Amino acid sequence: MATTTVMPIETTEVRKAPLSLTDTAVGKVREIMATQDPLPAGLRIGVVGGGCSGFQYSMSFENQSGMMDKVFSFDGLKVFVDATSLMYLNGCVVDYVETLEAAGFKFENPNTKSTCGCGSSFSV
Repeated sequence: MATTTVMPIETTEVRKAPLSLTDTAVGKVREIMATQDPLPAGLRIGVVGGGCSGFQYSMSFENQSGMMDKVFSFDGLKVFVDATSLMYLNGCVVDYVETLEAAGFKFENPNTKSTCGCGSSFSV
């Protein structure tokens, strides 16, 4: 009879995380997650190629972390980040902002050298 070993997800505490989420961002992610069926294990934040300036942020819900992901916990919310994206997200603060014109997640990234005119991509 074969046995299966389940390895626990190793989580980095917030104070050691190279990126951070504001309380407002965590609250909004939880609100959106609550509408998902099945309930996701966490939020993936990444950097992908694209846009006028070369890079774009990505956010998606995931049912599990990848083998090479770093896993961070923000007030119990699991955030998965792959090693390549982590290089571009070091020092980044993710917030959720609502104004009269728009609402959405805002990335304050000290590594950004420039952004495109429409604000959807950045370069480092």
